[in-house]
Amino acid sequence: MPGPKPLDPSSSPRAMLGAELRHKREEAGLTQEELGRPLFVSGSFIGQLEAGTRRMQMEYAVKMDEILETDGYFARNCEAATKSKYPDHFSEAAEAEAMATAIREYAPQLVPGLLQTEAYARAVFRAYQPTATEGVIDKLVAARLDRTHLLDDPTTPLMWAVLDEAVLRREAGGPAVMAEALRHVAALGRKHRIIVQVLPFSAGGHAVMGGALKLMAFDDAPPLAYFEGPGTGLLEDDPATVARHELAYDLVRASALSPQQSLALIESVAEDYAHEDQP
Repeated sequence: MPGPKPLDPSSSPRAMLGAELRHKREEAGLTQEELGRPLFVSGSFIGQLEAGTRRMQMEYAVKMDEILETDGYFARNCEAATKSKYPDHFSEAAEAEAMATAIREYAPQLVPGLLQTEAYARAVFRAYQPTATEGVIDKLVAARLDRTHLLDDPTTPLMWAVLDEAVLRREAGGPAVMAEALRHVAALGRKHRIIVQVLPFSAGGHAVMGGALKLMAFDDAPPLAYFEGPGTGLLEDDPATVARHELAYDLVRASALSPQQSLALIESVAEDYAHEDQP
């Protein structure tokens, strides 16, 4: 079995902390499970910290300094590693997303953030915060568009999105904005940059009716599942929980239209919006 992937400590503060954590843990002769036990976390959680796919919280940093006798190293460097331009409930998931080799997402109401256009993102944030200043909305939009650059690479990460039909039908920002947003998603599919499917209303009840679901896979760390609601988010690394939601996602994919049928439907709805926008 191959050993863990070498880390580049210069790539980010979290990668630096992860590399040092792995070094100090191995130096102490502890397994990931053994280090996680007094912290009341799983060995896979420690693996995510070492890989830089999860953010180290101060409470864990202080405890690790005690266990590994690192003279406050992790506590001193934890603050720099926890700074983020994203909302608190999403920041850790966004950072993990940037390191994922594969992202599978079920979207029940909105076009996934990685696939949004500027106008669509602006409409969504304005709906979330109707009294916010333009400066606040501009910052939120800029952060979201920055995430979309993950798809600039022609192959990595693999992106597979299942859109509920409600995503297509729920108008955000007006017909012109919706036409542009759906054409953008379809174009990514036609260029084979993403795989996209639509779960039609006719599919009825399904395994992920509870809300949005994002599954992330990594080369050198266990997979993660992320669940999101209004202003809240949960990043889950428990293997049994992640496996259960992977099965749920597979069931939703099986109930969705084929990729070709989905692209045809997305483009058709986009055309309807475009015609609706005409005087």
